[in-house]
Amino acid sequence: MTGQGDEVVATEYLYELWDANWDDGALGHYTILRHEITKKTPKRIYFVMGNGRSGFVDRQRIEANGEIYHGYTLRRLHLAPPEIPHQPKPASLADLKAAMAAAHPDRGGTDEAFIAARARYERAARLGKLTEDFLAKQAQGQTSPSKGDQVT
Repeated sequence: MTGQGDEVVATEYLYELWDANWDDGALGHYTILRHEITKKTPKRIYFVMGNGRSGFVDRQRIEANGEIYHGYTLRRLHLAPPEIPHQPKPASLADLKAAMAAAHPDRGGTDEAFIAARARYERAARLGKLTEDFLAKQAQGQTSPSKGDQVT
């Protein structure tokens, strides 16, 4: 409850794009963390991290760029919530095969376009085969390469 003359001040935050599953490679499962701003001075913005520890960033730099790298915690902090990146879904083998057929010279495509489309299809098919082989070995309890396995 506030007394007369007291103002309700909105809480401000610094934002961090955090990959909850960072060890599964780039563009994992992102979420946006908020770090409450506790104090602003002409030179610094003080904030509280999720673990309760406090930190500060250079106010002029973050206000000029919209983001700043906080070296002590190895985090990139933003003034506004950042966009969550989305990894495009890879094309299916059927889509790649259709693109390869459409690029064929007999159907009005060029040799270069067909060769590029075929390379994309073969690379995806090879990757799919390697993934299937790995999953089959994993199901059998053999996940490390054995003698004679081709490692690419």
